[in-house]
Amino acid sequence: MHTRTLIVAALAAALAGCVTQAVPLRGEFAAISPHQAIEQDSTGSVVRWGGRIVRTEPLADRTCFEVLSTRLDASGRPYWAGDDTRGRFIACRAGFYDPALFTDKRELTITGRIGGYENRKVGEYDYRFPRVDADVVYLWPVRERVEVIARPSPWPWWGWW
Repeated sequence: MHTRTLIVAALAAALAGCVTQAVPLRGEFAAISPHQAIEQDSTGSVVRWGGRIVRTEPLADRTCFEVLSTRLDASGRPYWAGDDTRGRFIACRAGFYDPALFTDKRELTITGRIGGYENRKVGEYDYRFPRVDADVVYLWPVRERVEVIARPSPWPWWGWW
């Protein structure tokens, strides 16, 4: 019985190691969404948020990203299931990030501290964005769509044995 417990524990540890986060995305973060951060003043909270880039703005000393937020999967990658969005946020980091690479709809995960709020327009609507002073800006590779087509055997008697 003791051996069985050790085998189960080892197997669970091995499976837990299969789902890992990218090293820069690891750490302890506040469990709040951008929408919750707008409703309550969360200035100073350390967060890990992600989503799809709406706009990339290179400025003189930094680059800011406007992001449509969604929840993250176990690896820290934005998880898209229907229209489950969690608001929008702005993340800024020192340096130049090329808008030709950081294009609209690319998936991005950031870590950093909420440094304040900005009011901007989304269309004609005045929207209050939480602004994150980003420590990490992680651009995910483009997901390739693969379609698997299952075809029946060419002859009815193939595959019977």
